[in-house]
Amino acid sequence: MIHAVPIPRIVRSYALVGLLFTVAFLSACSPPPTNQIQGYVEGEFVYVAAPLAGQLDALSVSRGGQVQAGDALFSLERGSETAARDEAERRLAQAQSNLEDAKKGKRPTEIQSIQAQLEQARAALAFSEKAFNRTEGLLKTSDVTQQETDQSRATRDQDRQRVAQLEADLQTGRLGQRSDLIAVAEAEVQARRYALAQAQWNLSQKHQAAPRAGLVFDTLYRQGEWVAAGHPVVALLPPENIKVRAFVPEGRVGTLHPGDSIRVTVDGVASPYPGKISFISPRSEYTPPVIYSQESRGKLVFLIEITFDAKTATLLHPGQPVDVLLGQ
Repeated sequence: MIHAVPIPRIVRSYALVGLLFTVAFLSACSPPPTNQIQGYVEGEFVYVAAPLAGQLDALSVSRGGQVQAGDALFSLERGSETAARDEAERRLAQAQSNLEDAKKGKRPTEIQSIQAQLEQARAALAFSEKAFNRTEGLLKTSDVTQQETDQSRATRDQDRQRVAQLEADLQTGRLGQRSDLIAVAEAEVQARRYALAQAQWNLSQKHQAAPRAGLVFDTLYRQGEWVAAGHPVVALLPPENIKVRAFVPEGRVGTLHPGDSIRVTVDGVASPYPGKISFISPRSEYTPPVIYSQESRGKLVFLIEITFDAKTATLLHPGQPVDVLLGQ
């Protein structure tokens, strides 16, 4: 007959502890929830630069500040550009004056001089015509010679040509210069306008304003330093350029679509931030090294990008790790 031997209480306690430890160990080894993946915040910066070189004359913003679109960011020294603009304005004014002068024709005093000469020529023509008529009549009575008659005719003809010449000069003086010369003057004016526009643009580029509202993420030069052409001076981070990047396992990417609502959790913040999927990569890749999960390493993943409204985006910081909730 077999008798049951009671198990000591201390043995039962050790068995219970071992069971709890085994459960805890198995729970710790269980894979993370399939609806949660790791990600990080990324910012696409707007680098503001001037296309021309110059010494940094004024820096109107500081790192960490907020700016609105159109706010002044920085100014470069612009002495040579100002002088070039002024010179272009003077050359344009001169070209316009030459064009107006070409269209007006001769000066009023020059027109009056031609008119006076024309009156004299007409008077001389009237006298020579009378002299010729008288000489021609005397030729029939042999009171004058043929030579005198011919000389009188030549004088009359010369006076007629002189009157015709002065009448043409008067008409030309009132019309102005030839059309081809006026066309040249007009082309000169247009070229000077283009040169002035270029000079004004060069001058305006020495002063740069914020193209968009956002955070002044960094300033890359100090006042007084020389800035090469095209080198950024200020780095802006507009809120719409803040996004979350995450890598979705191949088995879940088929359930996601651009425009889908999604939630992102941040350490230390109780409520998740709502966002929307703005991009899903069409190419697969291997798990990047920023995801330190041994179980997922070597599996194919797809990059997704998540954007937020402007108010939510300002609460995120580039490089910040986050968790992306894909939903149940």
